[in-house]
Amino acid sequence: MVLLEGPWQHRFVAANGARFHVAEQGEGPVVLLLHGFPQFWWAWRHQMSALADAGYRAAAMDLRGYGASDKPPRGYDTYTSAADVASVLRSLGASSAVVVGHGWGGWIAWSMPTLQPAVTRAVASLSMPHPLAFRRASFTRLGQVRANAYLGGLQRPFVPERQMRLDGGYVQRLLREWASSEGVWPSPQEARIYSDAMALPFVAHSSAEYHRWVVRSQLRPDGWRFAARLRTPVDVPVLQLHGEHDGAVLPATAAGSAAYCRGRFERRLIAGAGHFLPEEAPEQVNALLVDWLARLPAPA
Repeated sequence: MVLLEGPWQHRFVAANGARFHVAEQGEGPVVLLLHGFPQFWWAWRHQMSALADAGYRAAAMDLRGYGASDKPPRGYDTYTSAADVASVLRSLGASSAVVVGHGWGGWIAWSMPTLQPAVTRAVASLSMPHPLAFRRASFTRLGQVRANAYLGGLQRPFVPERQMRLDGGYVQRLLREWASSEGVWPSPQEARIYSDAMALPFVAHSSAEYHRWVVRSQLRPDGWRFAARLRTPVDVPVLQLHGEHDGAVLPATAAGSAAYCRGRFERRLIAGAGHFLPEEAPEQVNALLVDWLARLPAPA
């Protein structure tokens, strides 16, 4: 169901004690792509072809618990996610890579220069500001507090898992609410693909666990340590893209990330797009991403 055909190749790699699915296309320096919620690797299909044509090896992985990757009962904290990404890169034969993330995949990407600096050449984050900027806005901006209502719903035991598995309505509603009302995305077929992927065994629980850690760790020592570590300025180049009509992470929330960056920082607001930039505005995202990659220092 999730090993969709295309110009890419599917492979499975062992990394950090689990098996991960990766779709690959192209040859050259590795660009690792991390999807967000409620999606899987397929969200990057438009970028994979553009990156391959530009001379890069695009690798879109299913995060732990999603798609065709393993779905263990634990390991959904950001520390483990960053270790997963670093281990997948090594299993792909790459000593370092540019890490590009969307949504909660962007949260992981932002964390990589601090938690896994040895493998992180640069970071691009779509629809997600620096985690500390997002956390601050979640307490100080009423609009973002309202947009985070789904996070509160995901803290309940069992209920969200049932909602995500039943008839696809929960996933399809989020896709439409977070996308721009001015666009035509998602199509009925795209919405069904994502809702069917979420209905696979254990995926709903795994995806909820990511959100539970982000919220509940705010009151625990592991969350305090995570916040303390992310106060270390990001030294690598950063590209931040955000949709003008993002319904999940408001554009006002996206501001403020530059304060956590010591290296080169670029931010672009994409007009007419919502939360799902790789699919709502693929041509703009492709052009901005390829141009930014071309201006990065050559890999060592």
